Amino acid sequence: MEGRISSASQRLESIAPDRSLSIGIYRYGEGRPLRGLCIGVTRHPPRGIRRDRWSELGLCDVWLPLLAPSRELVAAYRGNHIDYTTFAAHYRREMARPEARHLIALLAGVARGQIIHLGCVCADPSRCHRSILRDLVARAQALAHVRRGFSSAASAEPGECSSPPCSMPEIED
Repeated sequence: MEGRISSASQRLESIAPDRSLSIGIYRYGEGRPLRGLCIGVTRHPPRGIRRDRWSELGLCDVWLPLLAPSRELVAAYRGNHIDYTTFAAHYRREMARPEARHLIALLAGVARGQIIHLGCVCADPSRCHRSILRDLVARAQALAHVRRGFSSAASAEPGECSSPPCSMPEIED
């Protein structure tokens, strides 16, 4: 059994996520209008701006603070207590927690059917968690593609549910 897990793990490591078409990143207020769903992934919402204006101002269509780095992690990085490599490793660990992992899987599914953009306030995307998050979403998307390839669900068209009908007797179809 352990050999199977190891070889599956090696296969997943070799998956090169293709994020070129469906997953983008942006800085709040720049690059508008963007085609697709713009998702804010900051800890705090844009201050002093009503939610109903976020989209028109190029901030975000949806705000998901659960995908932002923790307050403590941001403080350590901004205070120069840790370097970017350490920040990135800690952020990946935070995103491995169930609540974040489920949201990442959801975004990977959404990105199958439409373009999504992950936004933040950081000026340098190469030093921002949104770039890491884009890669995590792309990997989740690639992983889902691999999983579909090994199941009978592989024949499902995008947008169709590939789950079998509910077999719980108390739920009527």
